[in-house]
Amino acid sequence: MSQTAYRTHHATEVTEALVGQKVTLSGWVDRRRDHGGVAFIDLRDSSGLVQVVIYDEEQARPLRSEFVIQVTGEVRLRPEGNENEHLTTGKIEVVAETIDVLAKSDALPFQVSTALENESENKLPGEEVRLKYRYLDLRRPGMQRNLKLRSDMAKAARHALEDLDFTEVETPTFIKSTPEGARDFVVPARLVPGSWYALPQSPQLLKQLLMVSGVERYYQFARCYRDEDFRADRQPEFTQLDMEMAYVDQEDVMAMAEKVIAAIWKAAGYEVQLPLPRITWQEAMDKYGSDKPDLRFGNPIIELTDYFKNTPFRVFQAPYVGAVLFKGGASTPRRQFDAWQEWAKQRGAKGLAYVQFTDDGELKGPVAKNLSDEERAGLKEAVGAENGDAVFFAAGARESSQLLLGAARVELASRAGLLDPKKFAFTWVVDFPLFKPTDDPDDDDVAVGHSKWTSMHHPFTMPSKDWIDKFDQDPEHAMSDSYDIVCNGEEMGGGSVRIHRDDIQDRVLNVLGISKEEAEDKFGFLLEAFKYGAPPHAGIALGWDRTVSILAGAPSIRDVIAFPKAGGGRDPLTGAPAPISDEQRAETGVDYDPDEDED
Repeated sequence: MSQTAYRTHHATEVTEALVGQKVTLSGWVDRRRDHGGVAFIDLRDSSGLVQVVIYDEEQARPLRSEFVIQVTGEVRLRPEGNENEHLTTGKIEVVAETIDVLAKSDALPFQVSTALENESENKLPGEEVRLKYRYLDLRRPGMQRNLKLRSDMAKAARHALEDLDFTEVETPTFIKSTPEGARDFVVPARLVPGSWYALPQSPQLLKQLLMVSGVERYYQFARCYRDEDFRADRQPEFTQLDMEMAYVDQEDVMAMAEKVIAAIWKAAGYEVQLPLPRITWQEAMDKYGSDKPDLRFGNPIIELTDYFKNTPFRVFQAPYVGAVLFKGGASTPRRQFDAWQEWAKQRGAKGLAYVQFTDDGELKGPVAKNLSDEERAGLKEAVGAENGDAVFFAAGARESSQLLLGAARVELASRAGLLDPKKFAFTWVVDFPLFKPTDDPDDDDVAVGHSKWTSMHHPFTMPSKDWIDKFDQDPEHAMSDSYDIVCNGEEMGGGSVRIHRDDIQDRVLNVLGISKEEAEDKFGFLLEAFKYGAPPHAGIALGWDRTVSILAGAPSIRDVIAFPKAGGGRDPLTGAPAPISDEQRAETGVDYDPDEDED
């Protein structure tokens, strides 16, 4: 209901139906324009804009941008020819009778006027300034739309889950530190000197306990915390839509999640065709060089390992050789190909080999002269190229080469304008490995155990049925019952079937190098609960910030979070993290020394 002590209507509720009636509006002065004794202001509130006409110069004189005002006046049609088809209220205006200034505004550090929406975004200041004055940045219509979209999406998800008989349950924020693949944020327990709480990286163990408790279908919008080294588009605190079900398998969870996703997208005006496509983890890596492939465009990676098995070119005498097509790239200037080399080096590669097929069919480029006549003759057909195309190559270890080609594939599509933010390409990625090596230099996850293997997802993931009896004999090739949901090259969420049998859990922990004593110390409460009849269960969590940013078409998750952190976990708005006083430090007990108690 719009009517309050300060208004009878919101701005966009003032329509032609109200012509001749008196209304009271409240909001900010978005813009002011003076035309020979008559002033026009655009009044902005959370719904949008309405034009106010002021004939009294004394009323208009004190008004400035971002003053908060209350206007009472009569609604009339705009004079013929003065309509603004770009505004919902573009056919009417309000003739001011009284104007009250509710709050004045100093000059803003940057403009937030709706007029800027049609201008270049480079008129905005840098992100540091935007975050310092986040309360102003959030006044911008684009940011308002993102917050409203986030709210509408949460409402749609809740309704969908309620229709599926889920129960919303909140889990604690202060818990015990458990192994989940990242560093914990820890909080000193003042009343128990020398002891610490950990903030949850996810509600993983707690939701499994809810399954043991008989809550067969649980969900919550969970706040999660991970003390990670700064990476672009990550936040130390984030939200996930957490869902867990008892007496289900992977297919049940995926079917449920698809219904929730379809409901979320429908709330934003998009129809999602179900069921969603699927791709195995291996196929995703082989074809797209990523475990979160962007399927808005084609151009898959071409494996050429067999093609170059007898090559004289030493660089291609490698365990893996792959290529990605650069459509129309043969005419690219040498300096741009040199820039691609720098691009590859920034990703840890030595470079990005390439050839060009000229318009007259000649094979050129640094690699061409190193190939055999047979390889040169058949290369165009092998990679599916045409005259005028170029081809990028990567050779070496399979995974690192595929990752480089996958990144090149997306970069090529981006430069070609193929990444339409209004197009949504979903896929499930299934059949993940159960374990991954701990010595991968490109992986900054924290190992959850003390062996050469760590969990691909987390240590409570069930091995796939084909591997239950032998996963600990061959950890390198063991597969899991886990699944990720991917949209537009972003991992939107992931889940797995959970281990509910203590014998399987013991064997997984043994592979990870977690002793029974350490397991008992870190999550003995879960193992204890499993002794009292744990039903089979599985679940999934959607990274909510990421999901909203995809649907909003936002370039960063920070654009869909009200008060995000900047690089390094800093908050330019409040100044956090900040030092504490000596008195606070003493109270927390962070310097507690148990030996002093003994003395």
